[in-house]
Parts: sequence; structure tokens; C-alpha cells
Amino acid sequence: MEEAMVETKDWKVSVASAFPAHQEAVQDGDHIFLARAIEEAYKGVECGDGGPFGAAVVRNDEVVVSCHNVVLKNAHPTAHAELDIFNQACRKLNQIELSDCEIYTSCEPCPMCFGACHLTRIKRLVHGAKAEAAIAIGFDDFIADALRGTGYYQKAQLEIKKANGTGAVTAEQVFEKTRAKFPMY
Repeated sequence: MEEAMVETKDWKVSVASAFPAHQEAVQDGDHIFLARAIEEAYKGVECGDGGPFGAAVVRNDEVVVSCHNVVLKNAHPTAHAELDIFNQACRKLNQIELSDCEIYTSCEPCPMCFGACHLTRIKRLVHGAKAEAAIAIGFDDFIADALRGTGYYQKAQLEIKKANGTGAVTAEQVFEKTRAKFPMY
């Protein structure tokens, strides 16, 4: 298979090498949208907004919105590109799910962002770099390691408790008492 090359002013990406395990799944236009996500990653670093992560949401072969990580700009540890882009795309399209959209990310999503992909019902995810590329420069992927059982769980300071008694019953009643107001999809 011939590699498709995308060039921007300062770099180029090989689509075939970016997706070694998923070459057959990559479609002709994917490299254009992946390049947009990668450009956002560079933009976010250059302006000091956050880490080197970018994303683009696409519907009907048109970019709905693109953005980058804004963790530093917003002083918010969950302001990842994927979460920000889902907020923007849902507002722009005036809908709470994105089942008619695709997301392109410069890097494999962390578990939190992958969960957000699932919650938005996005129909397709195309990512460039593997998580190991981010880990190699110091980004912490302890959650993925813990879930995969492949690493030492470093955040052992977190204590998790489930309420019991009246507190638990009262919290569970919220769902029973409000379920008629939230017909799901």
C-alpha cells in the first residue's frame, strides 16, 4: 500500500505509518482531517494553552469544529481537546449526541476522552499517534495502565468509598424520581 503524505508549512505526516494496524479502515479524506487535528495540537502548544493534543469533529466531510487542549489556559485538568470539541460541536449543532459525526484526534484518546466519545455516540474515531508517544514525553496515562493492567498504578492516594444507608438510598432515588424526564436516545 502506498503511503499518503500530508504536508503543512512545518511538518508532514505519513497516513499509512500513522495507522499501521488500521490501514484498511483509513479512508481517502482521513488524512486531511487528521492534519487539521495535528495543526490544532501545534497551535495549542505554540499559544501556551495546553499539551500537544488536537481534534476535529467532521460531519458530511466538512469540519464542524476543531480545537486543542486548553488545560493550561483554563487551569482545568479535564480540558482535553476531545472534551472541549464535544462541547463546542454539540452547542454548534444544537444536539447532545454526535452519531452523524466523526472525530479525528492527534493522539489516541485517554480513557476519559474515550468515555466521552462513547457518551456522544460519535460514529467513528480516527487517531494519529499512539498513547505511548505522549507517555514518552511525560504525559501520565496511569488510568489506561491501571485499566490494562500494564503499569504500576501511581495514584494510590485516591480513596474511594460508596455511601450506604440513607445517603445511598436518597442518591439512588434521584434516578427513580427523574427517569421519566430523560428519555434516552
